Amino acid sequence: MSVPEISVQELAQKLEAGEKFTIIDVREPWELEVASIKDERVVPVPMSRVSAEGQDAFPEAARDFQAEYVVMCHHGVRSANVTAWMRQNGWQNAVSLAGGIGEYAEEIDPSVGVY
Repeated sequence: MSVPEISVQELAQKLEAGEKFTIIDVREPWELEVASIKDERVVPVPMSRVSAEGQDAFPEAARDFQAEYVVMCHHGVRSANVTAWMRQNGWQNAVSLAGGIGEYAEEIDPSVGVY
């Protein structure tokens, strides 16, 4: 299954334009402490919880199957896996952030942190 992706440039444009969407950050809590995008649209849902709990890992606000989601991790591998799982389980508008927060920090905003 091909996983739809969004570039870090496209994400930056969406954030700056104030578009309505949710960023599902599937990194682990320690990773969020090192690097993160400070925005109210970011919802942490660690991949380890998704693996263990499935849909129950997602807060109610992230269970709207029609809403738009950008799934983010460190480099784009975990986010691609979670995006594929989300799409197979009913989320119709989930896309993976190509290159993850690492590429976002490198190309868009170094203040988010690197590791």
